[in-house]
Amino acid sequence: MKKSALFDALRAGILDLSFPPGSALDEAALCESYGVSRTPLREVLQRLSGEGYVMLEAHRGATVSSMDLPVIRSLIQTAPMIYAAVARLAAENASPAGIKTLKHVQSGFRNADTPTEMAMHNHRFHEAIGAMADSPYLMPSLKRLLIDHTRMSQRFYDARTATERKTIQQASDQHDAMIAAFEEHAPAKAVDLTLDHWALSRDGIERFVMPPPLPLDPTQEIKDAV
Repeated sequence: MKKSALFDALRAGILDLSFPPGSALDEAALCESYGVSRTPLREVLQRLSGEGYVMLEAHRGATVSSMDLPVIRSLIQTAPMIYAAVARLAAENASPAGIKTLKHVQSGFRNADTPTEMAMHNHRFHEAIGAMADSPYLMPSLKRLLIDHTRMSQRFYDARTATERKTIQQASDQHDAMIAAFEEHAPAKAVDLTLDHWALSRDGIERFVMPPPLPLDPTQEIKDAV
């Protein structure tokens, strides 16, 4: 396996939670699973570390970046600033090619069948906005932010009730509205829509940190799902 393919495979495994946050990555097991030697594996782990997917410690090897409370708190504080700045630049710099990419990714998001697929398409959607913003300063921050956002958003997209399904539909509609704002080169509108879109994710992240209490009526969850 080429290093680029190995990087993509490990990156996808971290984002879709196949490698849980904080888990140790066994080099010997990875070498056997992917048919590579330790040298290219360690080079890939170094790259993953540089992008924030893993942590490397001397004599302890690699562990998947954690999602503890300090990390989540930092995400909630930082995300709206980064997303808003990226959206503003994307609206100013929007190109037909960039819009075409966003529409293609959004089509995949709408047609996704599983929470993981939706989370990954949402990741690509916001990454494409970052590419259109074309900022060498914001893009690294956006990519790091998306690692944790994508991992946590799989809970957000695991719709079990009518209310949750409605929220996901709202998120998808917001994607379409954001694309329209980029096409119009309307930075202020794009920022407002992006912040509204982030608010949905923030609520989902807060539920990830502190799940809602059990209902007094144990049949209520079944009723809500109908």
